[in-house]
Amino acid sequence: MTKVSFRIFILLFTHSLYTFCQTNSYAEKPKLLIAIVVDQMRYDYIPRFFNKYKDRGFKRLLDKGFEFRNHHFNYIPTYTGPGHASIFTGSTPQYHGIIANNWYDKFEKKSVYCVSDSLVNPIGTVSEQEKRSPRRLLTTTFADSNRIDTQFKGKTIGISIKDRGAILPAGHSANRAYWFRGKDEGQWVSSDYYGSSFPKWVTNYNKTQPANTYLKTWNTLLPINTYSESGPDNNNYEKGFSQKALPTFPYNLKKLKEFNGNYDILKQSPFGNSLVTDFAIKAIKEENLGKDIYTDILTISYSSTDYIGHNFGVNSKEIEDTYLRLDLEIEKLLNVLDKEVGENEYTLFLTADHGAVHVPQFLKDHKIPGHYFNYKVFIEKINTYLHTTFNTNNLIINSSNNQLFLNYNKLEKLNLPCSVVTNKLQEFISKQPYIQHVFTRSQLIQKSFNNKIGPLVQNGFHQRLSGDIAYVLTPATITYTNKGSTHGSPQVYDTHVPLLFFGKGIAVGKSYTETSVVDIAPTICALLAIAQPNASSGIVLSEALKK
Repeated sequence: MTKVSFRIFILLFTHSLYTFCQTNSYAEKPKLLIAIVVDQMRYDYIPRFFNKYKDRGFKRLLDKGFEFRNHHFNYIPTYTGPGHASIFTGSTPQYHGIIANNWYDKFEKKSVYCVSDSLVNPIGTVSEQEKRSPRRLLTTTFADSNRIDTQFKGKTIGISIKDRGAILPAGHSANRAYWFRGKDEGQWVSSDYYGSSFPKWVTNYNKTQPANTYLKTWNTLLPINTYSESGPDNNNYEKGFSQKALPTFPYNLKKLKEFNGNYDILKQSPFGNSLVTDFAIKAIKEENLGKDIYTDILTISYSSTDYIGHNFGVNSKEIEDTYLRLDLEIEKLLNVLDKEVGENEYTLFLTADHGAVHVPQFLKDHKIPGHYFNYKVFIEKINTYLHTTFNTNNLIINSSNNQLFLNYNKLEKLNLPCSVVTNKLQEFISKQPYIQHVFTRSQLIQKSFNNKIGPLVQNGFHQRLSGDIAYVLTPATITYTNKGSTHGSPQVYDTHVPLLFFGKGIAVGKSYTETSVVDIAPTICALLAIAQPNASSGIVLSEALKK
């Protein structure tokens, strides 16, 4: 071999080796990461309905993936906005700043919404209500990390019925986030934060008026007499739909539409989940997700489960039917992923943003403790106490999310130290019925707690944004109507949710080790070999990853 030939050989060999190493490095990563959040999914919905699930939905994730059976949220309030933000940032409201769905902004002196943004314009609608973006999220998500790692070649798309369920998971640098506008429109919408116009495929999809397909009769998937895992269909714990005398099957959605928010009625039916699945599948195909060497991320949030839970309660036939139908949606999505991306080329995780409480009236009727908290009377008592104690009014400027915000301007004029007022309030509130804990701002900033609840309140307390007093109600005590379920507490029924990993790079098995919501993002980042979000505080769940 001549010297020239040898040099050419070495050059070609080196180039081939470099190409192999680069390709091999990417080959270890999934082509597509699918993140599924089921809104208001209690952990026990998996074992409770297990025998009725089919083999290719939830059971496939369980049989071929890794399940964490003792997975919890480590902060309050357990709401949708903070839940989605925490899952994808690997941090808690203490850092990412989404302290509720809505909260009082003491600097703007008004209530704000977690994804509201007056600086953007809606796309796909003219409604000012759709001026939305992730700007109130103070930290990055793992989707942002992936965008940076791939030099913005890996795509990120977020999809949900709810705007906050689409926007917060997708992060700041997402290519797109889409959410559903019901009312009299029934369209997928977005904002110009993500671009000045829709891709052509979304415009064409909306022109087909896909929401009309789902305006049909909602009856049980299986014979209703087989739904032994839930209570009677006709009971006193459900709200139901307007202009329908009883909250019982069947529900003619097309007929009930005009009395229940027009297309918004789909949100309170399992067909809202179908709407999301079908749009997600369309996005996978049209955006060519998982088709190159750069990992793409698709976030899907199923919100109808939350609307149905609030309406009918966690022990309802409607909830059981919704989860049996969601099982079929998961199967449908997995089948498309197998075909479009490749059975061993994608990774998926499924979890929830919070759980829910049994209807307290249902608990009371069965001699189990459950209570309703009269918030209006509670605030009136506080104002009367403050007037009597300090001989003045309007010391509380806002009360929301189980927090009280003091009127700093009034305190300054009266030369009244904030600590004096908060200490007095703590003592007074702790004596009120159905109060479990009361914390002052100074305690949450400076103190360590030995009890279970204190750290959860602390992790949800943002030093700049949160209030001056935080209180926690006793278990199964809610501020809500006496029909339907809600959430938001640090109690186990709100914090315990499923966590399933499935697909490329995922081991098969299960664990009973207690894990936390902040562990999901670091685990995904370890799988993708990318940097963790900038405020991530969790650990890598190495049990779930193939060695």
